Amino acid sequence: MKIIHRTLLILHLFVGFGAMAGGYAAISNPWNPLGITVEALKLSPFHNFFIPGIVLFIVMGLGNIFCAFLFRFKIRYQGYFSGVISGALVIWIIVQCIMLQAVASLHVIFFLIGFVQGILSLTLLFEQRLFPANLILSVLKK
Repeated sequence: MKIIHRTLLILHLFVGFGAMAGGYAAISNPWNPLGITVEALKLSPFHNFFIPGIVLFIVMGLGNIFCAFLFRFKIRYQGYFSGVISGALVIWIIVQCIMLQAVASLHVIFFLIGFVQGILSLTLLFEQRLFPANLILSVLKK
């Protein structure tokens, strides 16, 4: 259980600080953040990177940092929070790839990180016998 906690803590900090940096770059320079031109957004509903930057900073950045603090203080329902943020990361990457009409290596890496976070969060729920793990385990016992 300690390995799961530490791994999730490290992954949440890594994703959180990276998302905050990327979100800040997109908010501070919405027309050309980190060398990406707005031409990449031609098939998306956005004209620049300001709104995606805000979402990236708040949801992905602060959300992952919040989850890391939950793991630091060992809150009982941290598996739920981690699972939600992990799912948000996976959805964020999928939507980003659809809007940009491209898949880069970082998309694959962060998709896999979100997937691993989700599996570890589910494992945490099973170890703590919290919903839905308690229902699944009770059905399997019968």
